[in-house]
Amino acid sequence: MMELLTSPEAWAALVTLTALEIVLGIDNVIFISVIVSRIPPVQAKRARQIGLLLALVFRIVLLSVLVWLIGLTEPIVTVRSVDLSWRDIILIAGGAFLIAKATHEIHAEVEASEGEPDAEPRASVFFWAIIQIIVIDIVFSLDSIITAIGMAQDLEIMIAAVVIACIVMYVSSGPVAKFVANHPTTKMLALAFLVLIGVALVADGFKFHIPRGYIYFAMLFAAAVELFNVLARRNRRKAAR
Repeated sequence: MMELLTSPEAWAALVTLTALEIVLGIDNVIFISVIVSRIPPVQAKRARQIGLLLALVFRIVLLSVLVWLIGLTEPIVTVRSVDLSWRDIILIAGGAFLIAKATHEIHAEVEASEGEPDAEPRASVFFWAIIQIIVIDIVFSLDSIITAIGMAQDLEIMIAAVVIACIVMYVSSGPVAKFVANHPTTKMLALAFLVLIGVALVADGFKFHIPRGYIYFAMLFAAAVELFNVLARRNRRKAAR
């Protein structure tokens, strides 16, 4: 342990892996923010806390079973000359879930009237939100941990990077969720991001890798445009007063 604390290579690996885990966690934060935007604020905060705690637990548990996890990349079935492993199947299923969920939410946002009451009891909505967060936590945790295994050799470094990334996710999730709830157009943009991420996960599952740099640049550019729209609307409201 002391050798890791005094090793420049270990610190460099920790910083690099932590930065990568934070970037990979952006998808998780966006999904949780969209899900909790439909439930009351008090329950939303609790659901967000539970979701991010589970994200941390899943990542640490997966790190503790490295041998089994590495075995997930071994092909188990072939579909149209494409060898699929358990990891690929989980990514495809998770991506399809994201696409379906985001499409359903977009339809609900477009079709629902402003004053339409929530048809489901609040307890049921809260429970369903937690279930969805658990499902997507597992998908994002798998991708995140396999990336960690490929970048670092020491379990201590991997766990430290994951814990730091989850703390950053927790701190940032509140402001992100609040911003999404207060600005309906940003929620639609976040849902579009989820469709994009879902497509990337499905493509990864079928061995067609879409460079994440392209995806994150597109998301950053769209978010910047939306930020200018929010500022413009705010200035127009001030001028109208």
